[in-house]
Amino acid sequence: MDTKALAAVAATIRMLTVDAIEETGSGHPGMPMGCADLGAVLFGEIRKHYPAVPKWLDRDRFVLSAGHGSMLQYSLLHLSGYPLPLEELKRFRRAGSLTPGHPEYGHTPGVEMTTGPLGAGFATAVGMAIAEQRLAARFNTSEFTVFDHYTYVISGDGCLMEGISGEAASLSGHLGLGKLIVFYDSNAISIEGPTDITFSEDVPARFRAYGWQTLSGSAHDVKEIANLVDQAKADSDRPTLITLTSTIGKGSPGMQGKHKVHGSPLGSEEAEATRKALGLPEGKRFYVDPAAQDYFSGKQQAWKDSYEQWKETYQAWRQAEPEAAAELDAWLAGEPPAFSQINLPEFKEGESVATRNAGGAVLQAVTARMENLIGGSADLGPTTKTELPGLGEYSKKNQLGRTLRFGVREHAMASIANGLSLHGGFRVFAGTILIFSDYMKPAMRLSALMGLPVIYILTHDSVYLGGDGPTHQPIEHLSSLRLIPNMRVLRPADALETVEAWKMALEHREGPVAIALSRQGLEVFPRDDSAWKETVHRQGAYTVTEMGGTEKSEAGKTGIPDIVLAATGSEVNLALQAAKTALARLRETGGRALRIRVISILDRELLRKQDKNFRRQLFPPESRVITVEAGSSVCWEGLASSPDDAFGIDRFGLSGNGDEVAEALGFTEAKLAELILS
Repeated sequence: MDTKALAAVAATIRMLTVDAIEETGSGHPGMPMGCADLGAVLFGEIRKHYPAVPKWLDRDRFVLSAGHGSMLQYSLLHLSGYPLPLEELKRFRRAGSLTPGHPEYGHTPGVEMTTGPLGAGFATAVGMAIAEQRLAARFNTSEFTVFDHYTYVISGDGCLMEGISGEAASLSGHLGLGKLIVFYDSNAISIEGPTDITFSEDVPARFRAYGWQTLSGSAHDVKEIANLVDQAKADSDRPTLITLTSTIGKGSPGMQGKHKVHGSPLGSEEAEATRKALGLPEGKRFYVDPAAQDYFSGKQQAWKDSYEQWKETYQAWRQAEPEAAAELDAWLAGEPPAFSQINLPEFKEGESVATRNAGGAVLQAVTARMENLIGGSADLGPTTKTELPGLGEYSKKNQLGRTLRFGVREHAMASIANGLSLHGGFRVFAGTILIFSDYMKPAMRLSALMGLPVIYILTHDSVYLGGDGPTHQPIEHLSSLRLIPNMRVLRPADALETVEAWKMALEHREGPVAIALSRQGLEVFPRDDSAWKETVHRQGAYTVTEMGGTEKSEAGKTGIPDIVLAATGSEVNLALQAAKTALARLRETGGRALRIRVISILDRELLRKQDKNFRRQLFPPESRVITVEAGSSVCWEGLASSPDDAFGIDRFGLSGNGDEVAEALGFTEAKLAELILS
């Protein structure tokens, strides 16, 4: 190990960080300066990677959970040879640059995930480690090792204060993820001051209780760090936390060790003082020490040899195991099997089926044919119907199990699902009841931000769940999920739509999908449109039926309905019943013959993206549009003809059976019929 060269790398990282942040006027210099030695030895001596092939299948994953320290990662990517030129470091935090304020997946070569929310990287890395372990169990043989890599994480005090890291650490210790190694940058500083104003726990003791190996050392001793990693690797049965004591802002004579260096530029005078203290040429901004350049240049051949050796093994494995190779190709491509090859459940008109039950039947049918579809729930498998009978439970002893038991850890579950998806090779689902998407929202938002095709199965989707009361009855949740950019929300109206919702979810590759499903039974209703499946896949909504009116009525002459009832999920059944009730009352009273169109909206966002002509066909300007959903009405006011025509629920629920609750809230067939006739 060339410690002098690594010192030059660390000094270069520190000064590139200072200069980039000075250039843009904002950023977080403290952590990159404090972790520069760790970063140098990790990228230079420890990590298996090849910058010329950033997506090498068997590379060690690196996650900067403390994403505010992004200049550490950008400096290392540039110095070690990833396609990130120095000019991009000079454009740090500028719009359109490859060096945004926090690392962004799919934007900067070599960045494995979008980090920023503290703790999210830690938890997501657990999913990556699970992915490596499960792929190794499936595809490695006694003769060929295709998957054998580690997941490294740099976390700070903030990451380990966040509750999500505790959830994820607890589960990863239980699972014995021996190839997960977390560096805890313990600098004892937070934004407001020393961490001891809020944080006095014994972190390693907590992790030992989780079932982790814990080690400790200095963040500024590269030989010690390398030795600690060797010790971590020697324990293959436990994940490892390496606590490294560091000095925040190290190298800055006037700022190191102070909380102000966490998130503020040093200022021009202190920047020059730092440059001098580091022994770098005065006045030369964005200077890269030739010794640092030479060090990483000298690594390229060894990295290439390592990659080529793995590639040779990989090709030999492919020739020896052609069926497994074809299976791996399919897993990595992420395409679902042809639906004609899946024994999808069938449902008959008139039968009553809870869509959660229909969803469970579809899930089991799909997993029987799609070997890389894995997932589970947050201790709610029997409730959400997300268990996979006969396919085994993933555990220390059974690394080929398909059902993931997350325990009561919704936030970590969603992040771990992201990690599995990011790693590659898996389609992932995660299940809970809709109300608990509140716990998952930060990770779900990251799914959408990174464009990950995670499938979220969210059952008990309305107040009709009944007796658990207002703490469990969702009101604003469908709207809040729809407000997340790039999040598809599918709310099927019956068992038949549930089958199509699953098809749509599996076909969608550009982002996450939330499927909202009912607890209560819903009648499988007839459709007038024999091509409704094609329509809903293409346009997100379709006409279920039209009823009422006469040939002599205005609607009968023009074909334009008087009223359009636009409903989602269980409320399509409600709309159909209410329309029949309203028309029956009109017949009894001799009122004007109305023609009512009932529309099912499975995917509101897809419908919104359709051109005006299609939307005008579904919702003619001359028609009165009433929207129907058992949740917040606020986001429906743009489609409803008036705020009063957004038939929803804008208050919390109460305990009772589903019908009692709906009656108390005024969300009934009779009330909707009154609105139609008003």
